[in-house]
Amino acid sequence: MPLIRPARESDLSLLPDIERSSGEVFRTIPDLAWIADDDVQSEEAHREFLQKGLSAVVVDASNRPIGFLCAAVTDDALHIWQLAVLSEHQGQGLGRSLMLSAIAHARATSLSSLTLTTFRDLSWNELFYRKLGFVTLDAGDLDPRLAQILANEAAHGLPAARRCAMRLSLS
Repeated sequence: MPLIRPARESDLSLLPDIERSSGEVFRTIPDLAWIADDDVQSEEAHREFLQKGLSAVVVDASNRPIGFLCAAVTDDALHIWQLAVLSEHQGQGLGRSLMLSAIAHARATSLSSLTLTTFRDLSWNELFYRKLGFVTLDAGDLDPRLAQILANEAAHGLPAARRCAMRLSLS
């Protein structure tokens, strides 16, 4: 069982490199390969999650982060902003473990749901989250917050037709 713990200040400088490594998988998809070279969350952005939201890491035997999840509470939902695992550690269930930890956190803090946005047609995105119980939301089911997140993603170049919002209800 992987060790998941809250992120620490001393972890923050490592998290952007984990996200960069995690994004390398996009190089296998020609029309999305640019994402591997796109900006990642800054150390300052990670500090915000550490101070005001949820920032968790999965660590190796040396207690060094090899993956992370960052999220924030909005209304009564925990919104997952980023989930990333070093490329050489992908496919070992670490992302799933981080998500299960976030779900447990949301339950323990009496939140009603978890939300996120992701790619529809990539096996490590929509299908991965469906296996955890998330439901893909139709456009008519989007609340204003999720609709705005998707609009912001499209404005930053992510293909809107390939993106979706998902929700896991905890009630």
